[in-house]
Amino acid sequence: MANFSFDIVSDYDKAEMNNVFDQTLRELGNRYDLKGTSAGLEWLDSDKSGLKITGDSEYHIEAILDIVRKKLASRNQSQKVLDVSKELVVSNLKTTKDVPFKKGLNQENAKKITKLIRDSYPKVKPTIQGEEIRVTSPKKDELQAVMQLLKSQDFDFPLQFTNFR
Repeated sequence: MANFSFDIVSDYDKAEMNNVFDQTLRELGNRYDLKGTSAGLEWLDSDKSGLKITGDSEYHIEAILDIVRKKLASRNQSQKVLDVSKELVVSNLKTTKDVPFKKGLNQENAKKITKLIRDSYPKVKPTIQGEEIRVTSPKKDELQAVMQLLKSQDFDFPLQFTNFR
């Protein structure tokens, strides 16, 4: 009897993040309330694993984050990829905020997901494999039901489903 499976991962599309970055920079140049200020956006590092937002005040940081969120939404990307938990840094009349992107499922989140799947669908078998979860079942319908269950949950990290076999 054939077993079907799919993987649950937490990742982001680098090409889409590039597009979001470029569109945000373009809008920053056009915003009247940010003209003539130190408002800016740059990559956190050479791997493009996050954004470094600069402004004159916390208002500027929030305005730029709002633009980034709108651009993510318009490109069908989850806003949960943004880790806004880092503190603002104020120095020399400039305010900066580092916003790394969330990538990979940590053990705590993976256990939370597998417990939810086991409680709801006892015949489906989730296994944690590093930073992803492989879900197997003899029935495709059960796997699709698991996907719907996970989509309906409000996790604080993005989820994608890959390798559906």
